[in-house]
Amino acid sequence: MMMMINIYKWLQELKPVLFMIVVQFCFAGINVFYKLAAYDGMSLKVLVAYRFFFAIVFLVPLALIFERKSRPRLTWTILFQAFLCGFFGGSLTQNLYAESLVLTSATFASAMTNLIPAVTFVLAISFGLEKMGVKTRAGKAKVMGTLLGLGGAMLLTFYKGAEIKMWSTHINLMKIVKPHGGHVASSSGTQILGSLFAIANCFSFSLWLIIQAKMSANYPCPYSSTALMSVMAAIQETTFTLCTERDWTQWKLGWNIRLWSAAYAGIIVHGMMITLVIWCVRLKGPLYTSAFYPLMLVFTALMGPLLLDEYLHVGSILGATLIVCGLYAVLWGKDKEMKKMAQKISKEAETIQTINTSTSDNSENQNRGIIMDKTEEMERKV
Repeated sequence: MMMMINIYKWLQELKPVLFMIVVQFCFAGINVFYKLAAYDGMSLKVLVAYRFFFAIVFLVPLALIFERKSRPRLTWTILFQAFLCGFFGGSLTQNLYAESLVLTSATFASAMTNLIPAVTFVLAISFGLEKMGVKTRAGKAKVMGTLLGLGGAMLLTFYKGAEIKMWSTHINLMKIVKPHGGHVASSSGTQILGSLFAIANCFSFSLWLIIQAKMSANYPCPYSSTALMSVMAAIQETTFTLCTERDWTQWKLGWNIRLWSAAYAGIIVHGMMITLVIWCVRLKGPLYTSAFYPLMLVFTALMGPLLLDEYLHVGSILGATLIVCGLYAVLWGKDKEMKKMAQKISKEAETIQTINTSTSDNSENQNRGIIMDKTEEMERKV
């Protein structure tokens, strides 16, 4: 019986890790869909707008069904936080990432997202959500893990090395899409612009994690929170797209890669995966959640040989190894801090309980003494 209880506790502790691995795998899949939709000539701004529409249709019923009784009352503070989350974690970051993806490559854009843990770490310290703690082993592990992940991402991006022809499915999804031009570009000039977009995306996404941590404390409902964020992002993105995109044919969807890309981005990624991210931010904090984003680069590098008939390189293997090592270091440091904090809270609770017990005993003794004095006084009078 005790063994079953220990296994259950272990699975509960492992649940955030498994969920975040699934999240990063699905995030890697959006790189393929974005690339294919852009190759088909679809405006990325329109694709992002449809992403939020699909997310709203998927999330609102879930929020009404599962969080009808537990949802707190909406306040102006929560609405303002939702607006900021929709901007930094929705419309702005998706536009920046999609543009950087098309102007550079899927591997490069996902590699640059490995700046997110470092940026989140700095911002979390600035906002008082994390402590540096470089004098402790946990703090050193978090700093070292962040640097390892960043170094692995840079190695994977700028060093290719020899090709590793481990396997090839001979599946090239680009061949099933007819190129329409317009939204695919890759040159030395666009590479720099795409890099700037990717860096700006990291700052925007890190700010969203920080704001989401604040919002989750006041509004701990993942479905409702994601739905509210999606509504705000949809309003922002639709307004922006209508002002900048003059080609109305871009809004037409058929049974093609455009529809599948919008549905996958809205339902799977934004509807399901962002909900899991918000749940993990509320449970473990923004730094813990951002530490998993290097895995998206690993999955993206692996999807090349499987879906795009590409080959891995030595640099990809070395970079992925450093990223996983850095991820493990950050998780280890964060886990040590969480256990230390839990022990501290437990000790404080025991101390408060002891004080309350002693205070209660003293009060009972005082009341007993008063009763005895009153009784003796009554007996003397009698």
